[in-house]
Amino acid sequence: MNIDTLTELYQKAQALQQELEAEIDKLLEEKRSQFQYGFQRGKVYFEESIRVLQHGQRTPLWQYLKSAQILTVLTAPIIYAVIIPFVLLDAAVTLYQQVCFRVYGIPRVRRSDYILIDRHHLAYLNVVEKLNCLYCSYGNGLVEYVREVSARTEQYWCPIKHARRSPDPHRFTHQFVDYGDVQAYQQKLEELRKAWEAHNP
Repeated sequence: MNIDTLTELYQKAQALQQELEAEIDKLLEEKRSQFQYGFQRGKVYFEESIRVLQHGQRTPLWQYLKSAQILTVLTAPIIYAVIIPFVLLDAAVTLYQQVCFRVYGIPRVRRSDYILIDRHHLAYLNVVEKLNCLYCSYGNGLVEYVREVSARTEQYWCPIKHARRSPDPHRFTHQFVDYGDVQAYQQKLEELRKAWEAHNP
């Protein structure tokens, strides 16, 4: 398989991805209508009647805690201790991109596009469930945010494919130069350092 075939397949994959995104957006719109929620000033809101209905489905805190398995309770401190490196990573990566991306001319990543905190608006969750959802939203969003910052950094400093392919390479990898192709690296490095427009979300 030559490079032209790969490029053609990648373009088809991009077109399919755009089609998929459009279908997902359509489905989300249907779900908003079905579950009667919307957005005001960027925040989720439910109709009052729906909030009352959801609140009636909430598992009481005492019942929730009573049904918890002992091993779940014992491992909770280990799970929540990870918040410390999460916060340190968040601060370090945010400082790094705010300073260095400006110097390198790399478009900065909007943290708010990745760290989405909205599950606390669900009235059918009790306080512990909301806390758990807050933690998961932050942790997973942070990983996505850090990955995007890291991917843009790699495109700028080392846009070379690996000798082996990882299971889930980031979205810039396809345009990196081939492993071992010294001429392509020397010729395309500056070009790749400026190739952001077509790839920014």
